[in-house]
Amino acid sequence: MKTLARHAITACLVALASSASAQDVRITTFKTESTFTLNGQTFTIQREQDQSATLQGDFARTARACPPDCIQPIRVAEGVMTIGELEVMRYLESTVSDGTGLLLDTRGPQDFATGAIPGAVNVPAATLHEENRFRDDILRALGATSRGDGTLDYSTAMNLAVYSGGVWSGDAAQAIKNLLAAGYPPEKLFYYRGGMQAWVHVGLTVQTSANSG
Repeated sequence: MKTLARHAITACLVALASSASAQDVRITTFKTESTFTLNGQTFTIQREQDQSATLQGDFARTARACPPDCIQPIRVAEGVMTIGELEVMRYLESTVSDGTGLLLDTRGPQDFATGAIPGAVNVPAATLHEENRFRDDILRALGATSRGDGTLDYSTAMNLAVYSGGVWSGDAAQAIKNLLAAGYPPEKLFYYRGGMQAWVHVGLTVQTSANSG
């Protein structure tokens, strides 16, 4: 039995070494890519294979004036789960693919256009504020339905994973607070605190208008 176990372990290590030669930078030990479908389009997320690559541009910055760019807490609101990169990918593979959820990028349109997580939808935090007279239209687009008394019913509303620029950006946190204030159920909200800066820091695929085809 011990000999069989050693052979099994050796075979596993050989298989891992063989696959690693094809893709050295994996997402996890046994996962090379994350694939999901949204509106009939298939997206694939991988990590950058150039091991000498470094952060460039705005995400290479380590200091930003606070306010407005202040470090956000891990727990943004009661009942809202904070998630990381692996959870975002699982969410895309399952909840987004089966049509019960969306990934919201709460940055402004200009920042969104420079690069976003594949499959994300741009809903700037300010558009979810109660002062926006079109806010209820956005909430209905997210699956809420109107009650006869003028309030909204969220029983069929989408699950929402929300992110912004990074741990220093308050946009995602504010968007979640705006959604909660509108009555959105906290159990349907997920906070990706790391945002774009954490996403690119580990070399994950970024979607831009140039490669959205």
